[in-house]
Amino acid sequence: MGLRSWTIYAALAAAGVALDQWIKWLVETRLTMHEPVELLPFLALYRTYNTGVAFSMFSWVGDKGLIVVSLAVIAFVLYLAAKSDPRQMLARIGFALVISGALGNLIDRAIYGHVIDYILFHTPVWSFAVFNLADAFITVGAAAIVLQEFLGWLNARKTASSDN
Repeated sequence: MGLRSWTIYAALAAAGVALDQWIKWLVETRLTMHEPVELLPFLALYRTYNTGVAFSMFSWVGDKGLIVVSLAVIAFVLYLAAKSDPRQMLARIGFALVISGALGNLIDRAIYGHVIDYILFHTPVWSFAVFNLADAFITVGAAAIVLQEFLGWLNARKTASSDN
């Protein structure tokens, strides 16, 4: 990947981390712990802490263990991004988003010992796990990477069938 490409994707990741941390600061300074602020009938702001990863899984690993895992994931995603085809812009945006989200949650874990979560989707009888913008970046980024791979696979199939 050329320096210009790295700069663009690094800027995207840095902007994502900055936005994530700014929103978490607002949540920490303006929302009361465990008191929902209803925005829509199915969406609320709800400040809570997550000591694990998604859905509090692996909280038993502890802060240091999760920090090491986060750093390993970031290193692996950077490796994948470096090896990716420069024409795979959707995947590269996805890599930047995944790294951005992982760094945002890593900062929380390193500073506070937990991740600050605040987005709650719910119905009167059901609720999804509370999450944050960094989690959304990771999810959307992973979906973009998978979509890029799927589109590449479809294109390869189409090219192979037209060659026959």
